[in-house]
Amino acid sequence: MPTPTTQNTAAFIWQVADDILRGTFKRHEYGDVTLPFVVLRRLDCAFAKTRDALLAAAERFGASLDDEQLEQVLLGRVGGLGFFNKSGYDLERLASDPDNIKLNFNAYLNGFSSNVRDIVENFKLAPKLDKLAKNKLLFRMCDKFTEVDLHPARVSNHEMGGIFEELLRRFSEMSNETAGEHYTPREVIRLMVRLLLAGREDDLRGTGIVRTLFDPACGTGGMLTIGKEAIHAINPQAEVYLYGQESNDQTYAIAKSDFLITGENPDNVALGSSLSADRWSDKKFSFMLSNPPFGVSWKKDKEYVEAEAETPGGRFDAGTPRINDGSLLFLQHMLHKMETRGSRIAIVFNGSPLFTGKAGSGESDIRKWIIESDYLEAIVALPQELFYNTGISTYIWLLTNRKAPERRGKVQLVDAAELYEKMPKSLGNKRRRIGDAQI
Repeated sequence: MPTPTTQNTAAFIWQVADDILRGTFKRHEYGDVTLPFVVLRRLDCAFAKTRDALLAAAERFGASLDDEQLEQVLLGRVGGLGFFNKSGYDLERLASDPDNIKLNFNAYLNGFSSNVRDIVENFKLAPKLDKLAKNKLLFRMCDKFTEVDLHPARVSNHEMGGIFEELLRRFSEMSNETAGEHYTPREVIRLMVRLLLAGREDDLRGTGIVRTLFDPACGTGGMLTIGKEAIHAINPQAEVYLYGQESNDQTYAIAKSDFLITGENPDNVALGSSLSADRWSDKKFSFMLSNPPFGVSWKKDKEYVEAEAETPGGRFDAGTPRINDGSLLFLQHMLHKMETRGSRIAIVFNGSPLFTGKAGSGESDIRKWIIESDYLEAIVALPQELFYNTGISTYIWLLTNRKAPERRGKVQLVDAAELYEKMPKSLGNKRRRIGDAQI
């Protein structure tokens, strides 16, 4: 649930978008234009303290080094940020010269280090900038975003995630996104993480603890960062490495930018479909959690998935579900990435993976394989109306390849459908929330 601060910031940004873009862009395009400016403002705020030192270094070394060498030198001089901008511009300085806004804005974007340029390219910002400039709106966007303070010292990673969550909810409603294209409320993620770590606390204590967290449909990365926070609450000295993959260009760009700002390795967020282009094929993970798109077709991945399904030991050799819902493919993908020493998975589904498919169907064969392999620990039925874009019933599945002795051969079913609080005000289809007491 977004805090009042994050809601106020998101509401201000949304109002800026509506005031400036109305009449020039269609409402479903607002998010595509606005979210890159949110990321750029966040980067500006994070970079503010080290800008002058960086510019001095760029001037000192620029004439004697090629671009690649200069980038390595400058990355070592920005206080551990992992990115820089050598143009001398930020949104405030751009807004001070409205007559040359387009030329200067391009210099600003080109002045970023290559990892940020990759983020900007995945926002596909160029045609939107042309349209903003043509309609004399680029200056107004830069000027209004200077009023938003997104400095990491004042807006934490958790709060920034709440701002993105609220903006994405608003923009996705305007885009008429399908029920499967939704964003996971923070309290649902906190519940998933608590379940994921339940009974594993002792394994996380002590010195020299190294764990990995993976989400194959990571969106903006909220599940991963909340998972890391929870592990550090148990053991602040634990080394936790985050990995994710995301198929949507825009949300990938947001996740990568947030990793960059918060000191995570931005290269650990990969772009592409986890089903047909597994970027982490050589990796196994300690903990995995995900809310993959449910009720969404996997037709575009069909050729790759079916080829692997016919390969003994392949990710999908237990079976394939019907073409209009790839949820169980994501689960097989995650089960394939369990460490031999024992991993645990928490994943959110709608009712389809539980109930769809008669005996002998692909879904039934997958469920049979999961049960016979004794991977399934528990299924938790959640309250309805928890998600922003859909009111349907949802379930958390917990799976592991290292069950406690007393749980072997058993599955725990938890009916938590009535454990909720009514929200004082609805947010889209979200009319209920899970409070700390219910968790």
